[in-house]
Amino acid sequence: MVKTMLQFLGLGRDRADWARLADKQERNPRPVDPGLRERAQILHRQLSRFLQASDPWMLRKNGVSDADLPPGTDWHWRPHLLAGRISPQAIASPGNGQRLGEDAALWHDCPHRALILRQSIRPQPGRGASYGLRIEMLGTTCSFLSLTLDLPGGALDGLGSDRVLLLDTVMDAERPITIYARVNLVQGPNTETMLRQLGHPVEGQGAARRVEFDLAYADLANRPVEMAWLDLIFESPRMNAVSINDAVVSHHPRAQT
Repeated sequence: MVKTMLQFLGLGRDRADWARLADKQERNPRPVDPGLRERAQILHRQLSRFLQASDPWMLRKNGVSDADLPPGTDWHWRPHLLAGRISPQAIASPGNGQRLGEDAALWHDCPHRALILRQSIRPQPGRGASYGLRIEMLGTTCSFLSLTLDLPGGALDGLGSDRVLLLDTVMDAERPITIYARVNLVQGPNTETMLRQLGHPVEGQGAARRVEFDLAYADLANRPVEMAWLDLIFESPRMNAVSINDAVVSHHPRAQT
């Protein structure tokens, strides 16, 4: 049955081809056809999505309790980065724009890339995120560090000036660090942004923090939001380590006044 399904999906043949090509490239490294590399990258993304969605740890339970959301919430989302395993799970010296799964990326201006990213399993599936992300900042010359979370298409349905967008996080840090959340909303050629600080500087054991973006105060046009993302911006990201133990984005209708 398994063999038949693999053959039906075309994976059995691909597996043998890619293994042969990898062996050949290791024996005799040389430039390859860019189209072939593009095929490999597409296949890698597809396999990563499958492995993440079928992760037994994730399947135990990875939802968000209604009790943890404001009344009237009609959409919520936990990034795949915290819901299932990404590959690789640990990255040393990440480049600027390093992708972390399908909906997250790390941006920085660290000249020596003295950073380590590590995804780890959290101990209680069904109670918050199944995975967490630890960002270790080893250098002293980095002035900008940001984790971008690309909001899925479902977040955009009905998103406008009559909505309130929320970000709930659980984070801790070795030393006090100020973290900001910025929402970015694209309408045609315009991108509207709103910036909020995540409470007092993050330190020690993780505590729940919530920031609210009342979109009535954003300069939105009367047209659909075409794209949206959230940035977690770390102020003075030097000689520190931050653990993102959970993050949930949600939105609900704005109270009528």
